[in-house]
Amino acid sequence: MYRALRAIGFRLDPETAHHWALRGVRATRWVPRRKGRALAAPVEAFGLSFRNPIGLAAGYDKDATAWKALARLGFGHVEVGTVTPRPQSGNPRPRVHRLEAEHALINRMGFPSAGMEAVARRLGPERPGGVVVGVSIGPNADTHPGERTADYLALVDRFAPLADYLAVNVSSPNTPGLRDLEHMLDDLLRPLVARRDEWQERLGRRVPLLVKLSPDLEALETAIAVARAERVDGLIVGNTTLQRPGLDDAPPGGLSGAPLGPIAGDRMRRAVTGGLPVIASGGAMTPDDVVARLAAGATLVQLYTGLVYAGPRLLRQSLEALRG
Repeated sequence: MYRALRAIGFRLDPETAHHWALRGVRATRWVPRRKGRALAAPVEAFGLSFRNPIGLAAGYDKDATAWKALARLGFGHVEVGTVTPRPQSGNPRPRVHRLEAEHALINRMGFPSAGMEAVARRLGPERPGGVVVGVSIGPNADTHPGERTADYLALVDRFAPLADYLAVNVSSPNTPGLRDLEHMLDDLLRPLVARRDEWQERLGRRVPLLVKLSPDLEALETAIAVARAERVDGLIVGNTTLQRPGLDDAPPGGLSGAPLGPIAGDRMRRAVTGGLPVIASGGAMTPDDVVARLAAGATLVQLYTGLVYAGPRLLRQSLEALRG
């Protein structure tokens, strides 16, 4: 069925097709089969219990409009966002491009967001099937670089009571200057970790703080050492890439999908030696990719572009592969 739906959707602009896909997920409220069987072995990470190691990456449900329905597909966690403090429209359209022959996407979305208040209204204590809900946070595009820490702090304050974990996105290639923060992580993370600790005292529970790093970051080990020294709970490695492996005349923006796989896999393997739990995000297009990333040391794996090309069966088949 998904192949037929994909054939129709691929006739549409990619962003429009994605909008309708989210609406379809919300409308169907599909429940996985074999409800009486465990989907895969649970995972303990960052002080949280994940019902299985496969999650949905940020960017798929930016404004938290469909996370409950997506959770019912069987994901162990769903990461919404990236959310900005104030609403913003992002970059002009068209801003998503399919590279069908390569099973890839290129996006230059630029953090379109309904803003933290709208997203906060859609989150609550309900967790269908025990899914873990993370919130990816980032600054507004028009925030002065010197004020970006204040944006992140406002987002921590808004979502600490609502989220199971927070992901500090410093790696999107589509917000000018954002990746500069990867080279000054200590200045950014120190106040965020202090605020996390304050919320732990208020809530009586820890809200893990993760950092999402770019697959293009050459000084990866240095960034990981800083994150560990600042007492960050974990890493997400990585994001889309500005590299164009084997691609000619590709449009600008962040590349995801199959061409990203070898790059993301290499960065993930480097990251797992750094002493922090790692979520592998990027380039997982098949069940074998998921199994390989976990076997190489990732604690969890996130899907996105693979779902665009394979549909929900990628999640189902990956869980079956892990279950054996």
